[in-house]
Formats: sequence, structure tokens, C-alpha cells
Amino acid sequence: MGRKSNRFLILIATCSIAGVILGGTTSWASSNQCLQAKNVTSECLTQDPVTETIEGMSVGLLAGAGAAVGAAWQLRRKN
Repeated sequence: MGRKSNRFLILIATCSIAGVILGGTTSWASSNQCLQAKNVTSECLTQDPVTETIEGMSVGLLAGAGAAVGAAWQLRRKN
């Protein structure tokens, strides 16, 4: 693998990890806020917070990887 390939993979991994952390944190906070609301809905009670967090982490992973690919493509087009 060349140097550019390694940098590209590191960029994708870094953005994906950041997306997983942000997506998981956001989903966890949203589910906690839902449970602490004054008027708790039945939808809030039937959703598992762990499942919601995992879904948020997977969306964050895809968003981070997509952002990294988009940023790399934009830089490549610029040069």
C-alpha cells in the first residue's frame, strides 16, 4: 500500500470512529431525555435504549465514512 492509501484509510477510520461516538452519544441522550419527560409516551416506553444507541452508532459510522470519502474526493478534485 502506498502512502496515499494509508492516509485515506486513516481518514476513513478516524471519521468513522468520531461518527460512532457522536451517533451513540446522541441516541443515548435522546432516549434518556424521552424517559425523563413529563409526558412519557408509549413509543418511548417500548423502545430499548441499548438498541437505539446501537442504531445511532451504526448511522454515525456510515455518516463518518461518507464524510471522509467526500472530503478525500473533494481534495483530490481540487489538486
